[in-house]
Amino acid sequence: MTYPPQPGIPQGVSDKSKVVAGVLGILLGSLGVGRFYTGHIKIGVLQLVVSVCTLGIGGLWGLIDGIMILVNGGTDAQGRPLRD
Repeated sequence: MTYPPQPGIPQGVSDKSKVVAGVLGILLGSLGVGRFYTGHIKIGVLQLVVSVCTLGIGGLWGLIDGIMILVNGGTDAQGRPLRD
C-alpha cells in the first residue's frame, strides 16, 4: 500500500518521529509500544510476549531498543527512515 506524500515531510522519510518512537520504547518497551508506533507489529508482539514470559525482565529489550532508536534512528514498517 502506498501513501500520498504529506505536506511538510520530505518524500522517502517516514511521518513517524524518531523521538516519539524512542521515548515510547524506553517508557513502554516491555509492551512493545515503540514498535507498534512504527508499524512493526510482529516485533511489538514479540517484545510483549518475551516480557510476559520472563516476568518483566524482557522489558530490557524495549529499553535498549528505545535508546538505539534515539541514537541511531530507525525505520518504519515501509523501510523509510524516521524523521528527526
